[in-house]
Amino acid sequence: MPHFLCRLNPPRPTFIVDMTEEERALMGAHQVYWRPFVEVGTVIAMGAVADPTGGWGVAIIEAASLEALRGLLDRDPVVLANRGFAYESYLMPAIAVRPGDGKAPVSSISP
Repeated sequence: MPHFLCRLNPPRPTFIVDMTEEERALMGAHQVYWRPFVEVGTVIAMGAVADPTGGWGVAIIEAASLEALRGLLDRDPVVLANRGFAYESYLMPAIAVRPGDGKAPVSSISP
């Protein structure tokens, strides 16, 4: 199954350090939305990136297709809130994943 690198761009470069209480609550809803996908392994990794030019979010997501990925991203509460968040998504033609629960490393090569 294909893997995608997803970058979540916040509404402003300073967002990570100066979000409002309303935005903090929205980020809480974002985390609640993605948690089940992390637990079942759809999301390989996700988190904030402390880029000196402005923080952003990153996730590596396994999805059946770009369309399936878009469906997941489009249902994210930060996107639905229409507050200036935007995803960029890139197919990862090859990936190696560290074993997590005794399974062998996963490698994927997509056409």
